[in-house]
Parts: sequence; C-alpha cells; structure tokens
Amino acid sequence: MLPGMAAKPRVAIVGAGNWGTALALALRCAGYEIEAIVAHSGGAGLKKARNLSKQVGTRAVVDLSEVRAELIWFCVPDAAIEEAARSLAAKVEWKGRFALHSSGALTSDVLGVLRRRGAGVASVHPMMTFVQGAYLLNSRLSDARPALFGVPFAVEGDPAAVRVARRVIRDLGGHAYAILKKDKAAYHAWGTFASPLFTALLATTEQVAMLAGVNRKEAKRRMIPILQQTLANYEALGAAGGFSGPIVRGDVDTVKGHLRALRGTPVAREVYSALARSALQYLPAKNKKLLKQLLDSQRD
Repeated sequence: MLPGMAAKPRVAIVGAGNWGTALALALRCAGYEIEAIVAHSGGAGLKKARNLSKQVGTRAVVDLSEVRAELIWFCVPDAAIEEAARSLAAKVEWKGRFALHSSGALTSDVLGVLRRRGAGVASVHPMMTFVQGAYLLNSRLSDARPALFGVPFAVEGDPAAVRVARRVIRDLGGHAYAILKKDKAAYHAWGTFASPLFTALLATTEQVAMLAGVNRKEAKRRMIPILQQTLANYEALGAAGGFSGPIVRGDVDTVKGHLRALRGTPVAREVYSALARSALQYLPAKNKKLLKQLLDSQRD
C-alpha cells in the first residue's frame, strides 16, 4: 500500500448491482472492512444497497458525507459513472483517497472530476460475467458467497491508485494486468465476444435445435456435454487443435445441407454463415475456396 495507509483500506462501494454485490462479498471474505454501500439515489437503488449492506455487515447511505473510507469503488453502469462521481465530488475531501471504477470500456479519465480534487483514480475491470442468481469461477452454486479467485483484472490509471488496486486484486485471489487507455474499447469487445455474444450464440443454437424438433429445455440439457468438452479442448489444445466438424474436413455438401435446413430461421442462418467465414479465416480447413464460394453465394 502507501505510507500511512492500512494494509487493507476501508472500502465504500457505490452501487449494489450484480458486480457491486459480488465485489462486496468477495472483499468481505478477504478481510476488508466495507464501511458503506452507497446508493446513488433513493428508490430501488437504496433498497438494493440496504439488502447488500446487511449481507456484509455495514450500512447503506445516499452520499459520502459521513464516510471515511480510503477507497471508493464505483460499481454503477458505465453511463452513470461520471454522473455519480460528479454528484459525490463535493461531499467529502478527496485528497489522499482513491477512486476506482470497473468499466471495461471506459478509462480512468471518466473519474477526472475526482482526480482534480486530489484523488488517485484507476479503472479496474474483471474479465468475468456477473448475473443475478449465479456465482463465479471456482464457486459452487450452493456456496453462500461468490469468489474472484483466478479472475484476471485489467488495470490502468494513476500510479498510486494502480498500486492500491493491484494489492486488493491480489488479496481477492485475482490477477492484475496492465492495459493501455487506447486499447480499452478493443479489450471490452474481446470480453463481449467471450461471454455476452457467446451466450447469444447459445440462444441461437437453441433456435436451431427447435428446427430439429427439440425444445429449448431439452436442447440445453443435451448440449451441455459437448459444450463442456469443447471448452476443455480449447483449454488444452487451443482453437486450431480443438476445431472439429464439417468445415475442418472440407465437407462442402454437408455445409450446403446446413444452409438449406436453416432457411426457416434467417437470423440463425446469418450467424452460421458469419461463423463459418470466421472459421475459414482463422482455423484449419480443407476445400477453403469451395466453401468460401458456397458462403458467398448465400449473400445473394
């Protein structure tokens, strides 16, 4: 940490959504004092803050006027970070404090209003998905608290704030990595491919299962083994080594049959074509020229 600061600074968390909840529980498990859960406004936000505060043994507040925490962590949606920082800027003395946010797309500069008031600021983004009702990597669904063990965090900002963030991440069992401000948009797009768009692919896959006479619930049950094995293959062998199916074999007639079967679901057909083109670009395949001509002919 820094001279004069406790090894584990007191923390105030702004926002009690999925990420704010996961972070508060993880910090509590790591021995951090959560001084307050700050609600940006009343209503539903304050209700969530009160519920979370009970779980971590603290209080819910609507401003920072009585909060002495050295570390303020903004866990609100991207579009609300700057507004939340501005609304809290005049409530306390910021010199000697640190302010973090966890947007994957925005840089630490979005907290510039606090930097100008003397705070050290940084962006600290976990490459992880947070949804209500589920728990994180290396946690069982029956566990009372989620874990951040092994989760990578992309960090950039003021040097002192980055040092504080790295120490906290280490205490949480995560791994901190530096990221350049100019790379954040591409970084966040990468994360979007890895989880939200992957989930969209799974939803599309369920639609294709329905073409085969299988309902969504049953499709999910039947797909889990192949999905798990695919991820295991990717982990062990990489994308090229784990790639299988008609494209790697160069089976033009099979791909043609797929495209014909998918005419009843135009969106799924578009997704299939886009991913097949991606496979021809980035993965091993036979008969690439013929497959490309087939896919190009479907655009007409």
